[in-house]
Amino acid sequence: MFRLFFPLLFITVFSFAQKNQVSGYITDAENGEVLHGALIYDANNPDKGTSTNDYGFFSLNLESDSTNLVLQFIGYQQQRILFVTRKDSICNFKLLPESILTQEVLVQENKSLEYQNAGSLGVEVFDIKEIRKIPILLGEQDVLKTMQLMPGVKSIGEGSGGLYVRGGDNSQNLIILDEAIVYNAYHLLGFFSTFNGDAVKEATLYKGTAGSSYGGRLSSVIDVQMKDGNNKKWGFGGGIGLIATRFYVEGPLKKDKASIFISGRRTYADLFLKLAKDSTIRNNQLYFYDLNMKANWMVHPKHKIFLSAYLGRDVFKFQDRFGINWGNITGSLRWNQIVNSQCFGNTSLIYSNYDYQASVLRTGSSYSLQSVIENMQLKQDFHYFPQPNLEFEFGLQSIYHKIIPGQLNVTGDSIVKPVQLQKKYAWENALYASCKWKLNSFFNLEAGLRISSFSISGPGDFFSYDENLIVKDTTHYGVANFVVSYINPEPRINLSFVIHPQHTVKLSYTRNIQNLHVISNSTASSPTDIWLPSSKNVRPEIGDQISMGYHMTFYKDMFSLNLEMYYKSMLNQIDLKNGADIRSNELIEGELLSGIGRAYGIEFLLRKKTGKFTGWLSYTFSRTERQIQSINQGNWYPARQDATHDIALVLIYDINKRWTLSSTFVYRTGNAVTFPSGKYSLNGDTYFYYTDRNGHRMPDYHRLDFAVTYNFKKKKRWESSLTLSVYNLYGQKNPFSIEFKEDPNNPTQIQAVKTYLFTYVPSLTYNFTF
Repeated sequence: MFRLFFPLLFITVFSFAQKNQVSGYITDAENGEVLHGALIYDANNPDKGTSTNDYGFFSLNLESDSTNLVLQFIGYQQQRILFVTRKDSICNFKLLPESILTQEVLVQENKSLEYQNAGSLGVEVFDIKEIRKIPILLGEQDVLKTMQLMPGVKSIGEGSGGLYVRGGDNSQNLIILDEAIVYNAYHLLGFFSTFNGDAVKEATLYKGTAGSSYGGRLSSVIDVQMKDGNNKKWGFGGGIGLIATRFYVEGPLKKDKASIFISGRRTYADLFLKLAKDSTIRNNQLYFYDLNMKANWMVHPKHKIFLSAYLGRDVFKFQDRFGINWGNITGSLRWNQIVNSQCFGNTSLIYSNYDYQASVLRTGSSYSLQSVIENMQLKQDFHYFPQPNLEFEFGLQSIYHKIIPGQLNVTGDSIVKPVQLQKKYAWENALYASCKWKLNSFFNLEAGLRISSFSISGPGDFFSYDENLIVKDTTHYGVANFVVSYINPEPRINLSFVIHPQHTVKLSYTRNIQNLHVISNSTASSPTDIWLPSSKNVRPEIGDQISMGYHMTFYKDMFSLNLEMYYKSMLNQIDLKNGADIRSNELIEGELLSGIGRAYGIEFLLRKKTGKFTGWLSYTFSRTERQIQSINQGNWYPARQDATHDIALVLIYDINKRWTLSSTFVYRTGNAVTFPSGKYSLNGDTYFYYTDRNGHRMPDYHRLDFAVTYNFKKKKRWESSLTLSVYNLYGQKNPFSIEFKEDPNNPTQIQAVKTYLFTYVPSLTYNFTF
């Protein structure tokens, strides 16, 4: 099908007559930030328009030399501009935020654009201004925590990190920050994300069919973009809360040409520990910090350079006995090129690093577990706009991975021997192409094909296992010798039919391949999870998802309703055999079992986006199951992230310019866990035995949060606000874990001991900008 599809498209494209072409960037008139997804079209022919890409670039084909162009973007004033074209014109446009009016440009009331953006299935774009109003634990603005309030997205426990999207595991999400991969996107064991809200310009979640330029994960794509920096004037801002302080500064290095943005955040719980009289408390450490930096420079009207960097670290140390620290480093160097009025290119050189070290200190000796995953990436993209309502994207991607999967270091006198694990080397490549074609006012087509390859190479010893997972053969490979290679096609297609400007029906199919796997014996995401590449024994994970949906707007476009259902089948899903040993184990592949998986569900989202009263109600019914030989006698069993019902209600009420009230309520079925089914005694010791994997449930989870924000009167350029929020308003005791012990009063009985993290958690945060 795809062999015929793309040639036919190109033949169709060049059969059209060429017209006048205008291209350029659409930016915010106040700060120069590029606007992704802004619409531009001919007022006389609104069906033949286009939108800006991730870098704010557009290319529009016009049928006459003089026309009225209409520019629209949600949150900004609509503009109608009389434009006289010249062939291959390059022209940049600026949009004014809703709060600013000008007499120089004709401003019209925004009409709803919901139906024009309703073509893609499972895509959510998050408004950072809206996120700032939502009550979150300890007052920190959090993009990833907000995503958990959307249908099809789950967490699996109180305070746990990780997003579980449409039946996928947390490790099956591709999380990128300015194109750089972030391998662990959480601070403080999952209570906060690594994304400082002050530094984020936009975040997009793809639950269904993402563009073919995305790949490498089975479940979803989370694309986070940092702010570019104000190229008009200097400013600063931040926030002071009970647990953390944030600060940022931005401004022009050269007005309208170059700008810089720098932000930082640090918690200071450890500083309060210094005030304790007890030295066993005073000498503990518990904090995290992160730094974001981005600079851009328009060296020529057709050439722009971006430099982005992120550094984050968590440190926990208890009484010089135990410690763990982990962190990410990312960097991106990108070069935008306007090749001509119809073609836009971007070249990216990207670096990502994630590492952790867990240490145990004893008298005369110490032990540390260390793991590193590091990669360098080169990516080249092209966007081609040959005709109205037709856009092509194509390119290539190459990533070189180096992995230390968890080695044990020992210092001092100890009977424990160090374990120096072999480094893993892998090379991941992809070619991709896709098109977006609006055939007419009713029918839209998005189709793409990604060809991915993954090769693991030496130097090192590589093992083969028999059916009992016992090593039967060892082969040594030298430097640059390929051990095994996998090549897989990844087709994807998305169809939408606009049966009425307020009603859209959608259908999509996508195949995704994942070659980096996370091994964990924890029920929640952990910073000490182990990354492992595909090999001769561990095959690539394959996921096929089909979904369909219905989108509508009603009551003068104030409300939108989205219904989607999906079915996902998964191959080569990994789980641990009973009693698996995964720490510092060179033969870790012998601890793994492989099988199949399936996930299906129905998602409901009712949203109100205009007026003083806004918010949404989401509901998800879903099931996620695995079938692996040697587990549960080969029968289907629930995956640990399986939760049948999930409800989230978000309410935001802007009383006036000064006061805002907001609240969230969440309820979900308890996730699947493995509890003991009985016990037995041996030599006076009590042991528990287990039967079905994930055959039990944690208690159902529910929580109500509330926040009130007061905006102080603006004084010249100084703006500030004070937010009081309460996490878990009615003090529900949601268990973090359940441990089973023998009842000391009745040895024949077993006690379930629940551990709770939070009841009521108030917070006070002062935010400011200048």
